[in-house]
Amino acid sequence: MSGNGPGNHPPLEPKADRETVRRHNLSLVLRAVRDAGEVTRAGVSARVGLTRAAVSSLVEQLLDSGFLTESGKTFSGQAGRPGTVLKVARTGVAGIGVEINVDYVAVCVVDLAGTDRVRLVEHIDNRGAPPERVLDRAAVIAARALVSAAEQELHPVGAQLALPGLVSNGTVRYAPNLGWTRVAAEGPFAEALAALRPAQPVLPVRSENEANVAALAELWFGGLGDLRSFLYLTGEIGVGGALVLNGELLRGAHGFAGEIGHVVVSPDGPECRCGSRGCLEQYAGQSALLRAAGLDEHSGARGVAQLERRARAGDERAVSALRRAGLMLGRVLSGAVNLFDPDAVVLGGIYGPLLPWLAPPADGELSARVVSGLWPETAGRLRAASPAADAARGAAALVVRDVLGDPVRYAARAAG
Repeated sequence: MSGNGPGNHPPLEPKADRETVRRHNLSLVLRAVRDAGEVTRAGVSARVGLTRAAVSSLVEQLLDSGFLTESGKTFSGQAGRPGTVLKVARTGVAGIGVEINVDYVAVCVVDLAGTDRVRLVEHIDNRGAPPERVLDRAAVIAARALVSAAEQELHPVGAQLALPGLVSNGTVRYAPNLGWTRVAAEGPFAEALAALRPAQPVLPVRSENEANVAALAELWFGGLGDLRSFLYLTGEIGVGGALVLNGELLRGAHGFAGEIGHVVVSPDGPECRCGSRGCLEQYAGQSALLRAAGLDEHSGARGVAQLERRARAGDERAVSALRRAGLMLGRVLSGAVNLFDPDAVVLGGIYGPLLPWLAPPADGELSARVVSGLWPETAGRLRAASPAADAARGAAALVVRDVLGDPVRYAARAAG
């Protein structure tokens, strides 16, 4: 007889041993201190539900390992001795995020608190360049950022790539605006970075879609407050999207959810790099916007700034291009809102500074097409992304979250 016992239920996981429980509790305490910003041992005990004696033992181990620091005295107003204030360390373990986009590379190093400590951005046109060259360029910028991090006594324990395409198992399956198909990214980047730092440990590298990590950055560092369900759009050369529901990223069956830029607005519209016609990014992507406004579509950030200046001056062609893009955005967004019922739509990338012209037509479409009636034009549920949150920071923070989840694994790097 085959199967796993009565009812063919899968076998239960083995009972957690003392070491496993302690590792879990170390993570619990470290995350409690990080979330609080600064807190006493008593405060940690109240937050995590462990005894003060247990918390003190765990805190001592985290202090010895370099994850926490303590200073000063704080008085609670209650009887008893004052407690020292605990904070996550500003030196030691860190994460590095590397966003490779169509016309720029951005690198960010964050500490255990998620604070942006090093940031480098270089505007490079990566269209048409061999993937190996693009990854080599990104490695050079990342190596410079690591030097700056070391000067602040920060030691990233991993690198996270943020890439504008379908990313799975370290491979970019398809990135039409870069012209990449089935490009292995993690290995070549790790090798290029290691070659630039021969005396340093080889950093493990992982990869993720750039809109996904930008949405996570908005969740963790943006100004959303208690809002936990939102649709995130990032406007660059292409249009990326990600959906966060109840604080969790929706990835889909194969990890490719959120490709809203390739939702068809008009089947007879302009041909898209993806092979379809009339995709949203052919109306609301950076190149499309600049072209419609009569500007150089390859001028990147400079062109977007010029578009904003012309719109502020009332230039008819610029305002018309933005109005049309907002209309198309609203049509596509209304379908997504009807399907997933998020609390808000957050527009990042180039859309933030252009929102005064994009929002009115987009809001009009949402108000007219969202069947719940919960999206009136005055609701303010269409909003700009926080300037404190972007893909590079979100990618770096993913590395740090691994550390927070199992500090024992990274203890040697934190103390050294």
